Amino acid sequence: MVAATKKPTAGGSGAKGAGKKGAKTTQKYIINAKQPTDDRIFDPSAFATFLQQRIKVDGRTGNLGDTINVSNLGDGRIEIVSHQEFSGRYLKYLTKKFLKKQQLRDWLRVVSTSKGEYSLKFFNVVGDDAEEDEE
Repeated sequence: MVAATKKPTAGGSGAKGAGKKGAKTTQKYIINAKQPTDDRIFDPSAFATFLQQRIKVDGRTGNLGDTINVSNLGDGRIEIVSHQEFSGRYLKYLTKKFLKKQQLRDWLRVVSTSKGEYSLKFFNVVGDDAEEDEE
């Protein structure tokens, strides 16, 4: 009986995805709340502190450290810079939670305007009134 020799496979040896674990990714998100801030119904500084208290890192709230920075850029814009995996959907969820807490969820919605940028916009209630008058 002759023993067959093993041929090396393509890709070499090593665990799958070994390079991804140590690699740091930097993501930048901007929440633009200029319109509600100009109307004085939204406080961006209170929202920034809400995010600093509520964002979870490794399953713990308030554990931002150096991995996530939340800053108020002024003019109703808030910037979140993450140096680890961070979901934009999670940011949208927290924004909705803040709006609900401030009882603004009935008038404002969170819209993704481009990749990594969210905007707070008013619901279009003017068009709804015009349609009801026609009936």
